[in-house]
Amino acid sequence: MEVSIRRVKRGDEHTLAYIQTESWKAAFKDIVDPDTLSRCTEAEKATDMYRNLLNEDKGNGYILYLDNQPHCIAYWDAARDEEFSGKAELICIHSLPDNWHKGYGEVMMQKVLGDMEIAGFKEAVLWVFTDNKRARSFYEVNGFKATEYTKPCLGTEEICYQKTLCS
Repeated sequence: MEVSIRRVKRGDEHTLAYIQTESWKAAFKDIVDPDTLSRCTEAEKATDMYRNLLNEDKGNGYILYLDNQPHCIAYWDAARDEEFSGKAELICIHSLPDNWHKGYGEVMMQKVLGDMEIAGFKEAVLWVFTDNKRARSFYEVNGFKATEYTKPCLGTEEICYQKTLCS
């Protein structure tokens, strides 16, 4: 398969929303209660969120394509939480479930981490559901380590992971 990654642009909101909501439905079905998951995967709300991000030029977003078909998205920016000031934050990385475990998330992760380094960040953080063993394993394989920071999120709990970048 041919793999390519490009920065997001205005007009990508439907693609971004589709990949996020389909990924969430598969990844979080046993983590988040069904009503909450249903509310969080409403395509129109997700589309509006991405439209606003794109219109305001917030964050650094990417779409990974497989044979010219969108498969994976990622967003990062400066960390949003005060205690992580000066660090980059991986806000999301989502893939369509039909190609999980094939290395495409790794390709996207390397792109994002490289861009964080180019931007001058020395450390990166991310939040992941504590019960999301699949994602936690993925982040650990990519050099992230769990911290002591946790917070409630969508009726469950998230844990913060951190990674020192090479630059």
